[in-house]
This record gives sequence, C-alpha cells and structure tokens, in this order.
Amino acid sequence: MGSDNLFFLELIEWFDETGREIAHRFPQEGSGEIKYGAQMVVRDSQAGIFFYNGKAVHVFGPGRHTLKTANIPILNKIMGIPWGMESPLRAEAYLVNTKIFTNLKWGTREPVAFKDSELGVIRLRAYGMFNIQVVQPLLFINSLVGTMASFAVSDLSEYLGKVIVSCFNDFLGENMDTILNLPNRYEEWSAGLRERLQKDFMHFGLALTQLYINSITPPPEVQKALDDKTKLGMFDDMNKLMQLKAATAMEKAAENQGAAGESMGLGIGFMMPSLMAQAMQQMTRQPGPSAPSAPDGPAPVGGLTCPKCGQLIHERDSFCASCGHHLLVFEQCAACGKNLSPGSRFCPSCGKPVNGKPKAVTCPTCGQENLPSATFCNYCGERIKFA
Repeated sequence: MGSDNLFFLELIEWFDETGREIAHRFPQEGSGEIKYGAQMVVRDSQAGIFFYNGKAVHVFGPGRHTLKTANIPILNKIMGIPWGMESPLRAEAYLVNTKIFTNLKWGTREPVAFKDSELGVIRLRAYGMFNIQVVQPLLFINSLVGTMASFAVSDLSEYLGKVIVSCFNDFLGENMDTILNLPNRYEEWSAGLRERLQKDFMHFGLALTQLYINSITPPPEVQKALDDKTKLGMFDDMNKLMQLKAATAMEKAAENQGAAGESMGLGIGFMMPSLMAQAMQQMTRQPGPSAPSAPDGPAPVGGLTCPKCGQLIHERDSFCASCGHHLLVFEQCAACGKNLSPGSRFCPSCGKPVNGKPKAVTCPTCGQENLPSATFCNYCGERIKFA
C-alpha cells in the first residue's frame, strides 16, 4: 500500500499471516491522508470499515471499493501548509476478520463452591472450549478495538473466558442437583449456556458459535466417595455371577455319576429355591420397553434473520425490510442492550447515560466483587440475587 505520498493512490488490503488477528488498521502509525480514488480490497472472510474525519462512513463487504475523500494528490500538501504540510482531512480504514476463531479456552482458576443435594457443599473445577465470530464489525470496532492499530484473539479471550465462567456458575447453581448426574448432561448444558451467553457477546458485535464443556471435576475426596458408590453398585453383578456358577455346577453334577455327584446334587438342590426366588424378583423389577420419544419440533431454518422480527435478511442489508430494524449497530446501551444511534448521550429505551458502566455486584457473604450479571458468587457459591 502506498501511503502519505504526493502522487500515488493507496491500495488497502490485508492478509492475516498469524490466523489469530481479528482487526487491523491502515495506516498502522495512526490516521493518514487517504486520497480520493484509493482502493480497498475486501476478501470473503473480511469486512472493511472506512473512517473519515473521525467518523465511520461505511462498512464494506467483499469486493473492491473506491474510497472518496477531499484529499487530492499534490493539492492536499499545498492545502496542508498551515499544519506542517499535513492535510487536516484525516482518514483511516479497518479490516476485520469475520472468520470463526476456534479452540479458545475457558475454565475456573479456583474451585467454585456448589451445594450438592446428596454430598452437601462441594467445590468443583470446570473447563472447556468456545468459538467466536465477528457479526457486527462496526460495533466490534467501537466497543473493543477503539483506536488500536491491531486487535488479536489473545487481547479478548481472557475476558470472554471470565464472562463464561461467571455465567456458568449461575447456570450450574440453577440446574445442578448432584454431581452424580453430571456426565450425561454436558451436551444439554453446553447448549443452554451458549444460548444464555449470546446476549452478552452481542454487546460487542460477537457471536458465540459453539461452546463445549469438556469436564467438571470434583476434588479428590469427592472422587473417592464416587468410587466407593460404584463399588457398592457391583453387588447386583456379583449375584448374577453366583447364579452362573451354580448353573455350571449343576451341569457337572449331572455328568459325574457316583457318591460325589450325588452329594453335590443334594447341596445344589437346597440352593435352588433361593436362586429361583432371586430370579423371579429380578424379572418383576425390570421395567418394560418405553416408546421412542418424538422429536421436539421442526429443525430450525438456516440463513440470517432479523434479531427483532425474525424475518430473513441479506448479509449486506443495513435495515430490515420487514420491520425497519437498524441492522448496522454503532453502539449498544450497556444497561438494556438497545441499539444507539451515533452521538447519543442517553439511551432512548431506558434513559440511562450512554457512557455509564454497570457497577460490579458485591457478594453479601464473602464481600468479593462479581460481574454485574452474576447470580451466584464466583468465590463462595452463595446466591447474590434473588428472584
């Protein structure tokens, strides 16, 4: 790209060599004198945002686009003599990577306390993976990137991991009865936790495409208690083993003629009534076959939809054709999530100041600070908010 020169126009394009960079600014040194007729090339997995005189002008989709400014080659230097040969008509461009960023980690740094219905208060560790994607490039730039020259996944993953852990603690406190039923609920809880986190991620123009719970691990002493419970459950299998051995002994007794065989058959004869009674009890305890469950509902329809009315929209639309909802989000209210127009000082929905940030919630039990949306404390596990 040619930049800050007298004659040549700029050619703006970007290739992410690392695969972990989300946004990149041109020029990297700060704002520049992008001239009239400069070209911006945007790939299919990118979105281009052009800023002119400090304001976002447009969000460009894939393709080659011509940028229009008042900076004319040579003339812009003449006009910029009072400002040290630099034009006051400043411009910069951001290219945002809209691909899915995978294999991001989340997990609890310290064990979190939960109340188990069978084991009492226990501490659990949990960890997993999640994937994110930028779906509102302008909102992402305005809320997270700001004026930084570049923004990578490493600048964001730690904070998002803390948000997931905070929401996970609330979700587990509301849905977990005992850790004995944990393994068969990982997939169900992953889907529920992802749905709950979507709103928090959308405040930054991000979508949580996938979330996985890899493991929820109790402390060693609780694991030992679980092992003991498993050993107790083996007694039913031991009864079946004893029945099998008794049947084998009967066959051998029938084949062995003589006094030894008669004595063995006599002993097994005394055991038969108890063995048959146990078999009858097990047959009466076995439940009958259950009918297959019907599917919950039709499969969701693919495609982009309006977040307000749910109608299908095109990826380049700025407004919904059905309800007129503004799809190009500049900023969102931190209190209620309402879309804000450029320059707003107060939210038109809740009336709170735009620059106001929600305060951290203090646990009344241990006094530690938690995220504003937390329902359970991340440190002691006690409930903070009551319905």
